[in-house]
Amino acid sequence: MATIVYGIHPVREILTNKTWRLVEVHIASTCVHRKPVEAVIQAAAARGVPVHLESDQALGKLAGGGVHQGVVGVLEGIPYASLEDIKTAWRSSGRKAAILALDGVQDTHNLGALLRTAYCAGCHGVVLPRDRSASLTPAAIKAAAGAAAHIPVARVTNLASALDVLRQEGIWIMGAAPEAAADLYQTDLNIDLALVMGGEEKGLRPLVRKKCDLMVRIPMLGNVQSLNVSVAAGVILFEILSQRRSVEASR
Repeated sequence: MATIVYGIHPVREILTNKTWRLVEVHIASTCVHRKPVEAVIQAAAARGVPVHLESDQALGKLAGGGVHQGVVGVLEGIPYASLEDIKTAWRSSGRKAAILALDGVQDTHNLGALLRTAYCAGCHGVVLPRDRSASLTPAAIKAAAGAAAHIPVARVTNLASALDVLRQEGIWIMGAAPEAAADLYQTDLNIDLALVMGGEEKGLRPLVRKKCDLMVRIPMLGNVQSLNVSVAAGVILFEILSQRRSVEASR
């Protein structure tokens, strides 16, 4: 099933990844001489992907009203990964596991931001439940600003069972909640970890919370006691990265 993707960065990054296959690229004729757009055209030519020039109106209709920046691509389909693909990416990296699991994140822009953060923080993959969760829609791919093409994203039938599989591999399951007793910055994160973040409204479901080996909170000042899920995940993931780099630097 074909999927529309739009935006300069998402389409350009997809063209550099052989796992994702673009059938064709549509370019607004008014943008064809802009350098970032020229780079997309060149990348499409290198991959043998047909490029069509369109009016701004036609491109806007194709993008469903999304902010396309003069570039729209047509994907053959979304190449979701499997949980095994993520485990393989971890094993082949030679680094401690860093996996992001999302329990009921439903906002597509949050999902896109989470994918971008996970990729930049060096995660080996992202795990999503099939039901009651945002998926790799055009809006999510656009919000990820190209990262969606470079990090494995697995959709699983049962998130709790997927966490059990990761635990069997020696990966610790860590959840985050404002009421958790353990301070993020006083917790040893230099271990194989899968971070589980809850949805925007209800946080972690009870069954998923029970699967966590440890729970941490982000210490905050002021009266507001919670962060947007993508911001909170960014704080935690980069603390994981910071601790691991500190350990490596001390060797």
